[in-house]
Amino acid sequence: MAKVLIVGAGAAGLMAAGAAVRQGHQVTVLEHMDKPGQKILVTGKGRCNVTNDCPAEEFLRHVRTNPRFLYSSLGAFPPAKTMELFEGLGVELKVERGRRVFPVSDKAEEIRQALLRYAQDAELVHDGAKKLLLEEVTPEPEAAPAAPENPRHPKKKKAGPALRCIGVRGTSGREYRADAVLVATGGVSYPTTGSTGDGYKLAQQAGHTLIEPVPSLVSLVSHDADCKKMMGLALKNVTLTLFEDSKAIFDEQGEMLFTHFGISGPLTLSASSHLGDMKKHKYHAEIDLKPALSEEQLYDRITRDFALLANHAAQGALVKLLPSSMQPVMVARWGIDPATKANQITREQKRELVQLMKHWRVSIDARGDLAHAVITSGGVSVREVDPKTMQSKKALGLYFAGEVLDVDAYTGGYNLQIAFCTAQAFANHL
Repeated sequence: MAKVLIVGAGAAGLMAAGAAVRQGHQVTVLEHMDKPGQKILVTGKGRCNVTNDCPAEEFLRHVRTNPRFLYSSLGAFPPAKTMELFEGLGVELKVERGRRVFPVSDKAEEIRQALLRYAQDAELVHDGAKKLLLEEVTPEPEAAPAAPENPRHPKKKKAGPALRCIGVRGTSGREYRADAVLVATGGVSYPTTGSTGDGYKLAQQAGHTLIEPVPSLVSLVSHDADCKKMMGLALKNVTLTLFEDSKAIFDEQGEMLFTHFGISGPLTLSASSHLGDMKKHKYHAEIDLKPALSEEQLYDRITRDFALLANHAAQGALVKLLPSSMQPVMVARWGIDPATKANQITREQKRELVQLMKHWRVSIDARGDLAHAVITSGGVSVREVDPKTMQSKKALGLYFAGEVLDVDAYTGGYNLQIAFCTAQAFANHL
């Protein structure tokens, strides 16, 4: 039986605690927030998109950063096992569009409670983690080789970790000793839920390389005044294409939202994860408002609508084509006199309207801030972590799981599944 210390009672921490307890280990979980698992409550718009019901091979295609790192852990604990576990904990699940898995109740609290039940035999302590307790590892003397080495081709000897983690000093000053320490503190998104980047500081104490955290799956800021004019307008079944300079780097159909600062919604969050260095590149989005129609089909549709609404002014002629809050914005961008009757609109003007509807342009000027990102891209370099066990290659007895690692994916339940499978990998190899 090992003495296990887990830092962070979020999705990864609670999953790891429950799995480690079932392996017969003595588990203590440190959590600095009053209420464990708070970030779970904001996932999936409060409904908790717990995983994605797809095979491991397909899953990896949706992992944006370092998918190869997950081959072993995801293979051992794929989405099917996550679903089986939660159903065994009494949560009835349903699969929605895009194979997204939610509780039937549509309440994230049910998932949080299930994880708390899973980890109920672990000791939950209200304390933060300020410092890793590290000691130097004395290298063991090498055994004499069975056969003499060829001096022309000497074998390269890999140095093992120079440190061992033997516990954590809490923010309270109390020391917690353990055989294994798991850092499962999340990233720096939604800091009010407890993700304040503490895990990054702990990792650096052990000499780990930190990939600079940036917001991922985040709303996008646009200085385009039209966004504010349409604030609150949700568009369904549109296609959003993101351009880096003049090259399309993302293209997907779904839902999005105009806000007072730019654009948001599922499509926008997915697109945001493709952004690179915004100091080196210029970005803009184009929205196809009618992706089911070709440009010719849309032209014919507009022609029919304008014939039926022949005596209506330009804005009134758009009533069957666009939401009401978008109609005056479209007319302004279209640049025709608003008093123009539908039967006076020329072929060229209708062609211009087709182009606007198929290529509605929005400048992208910045990412939304880290505080409102769904996840963080960046974190502990996975080159310094064993992908089978999640153990640090810098310090024996130190492990990482979940968002603190430099592994992130698109929306659709993938990021929670990453938290779950890396947590299970840790517990299974104690």
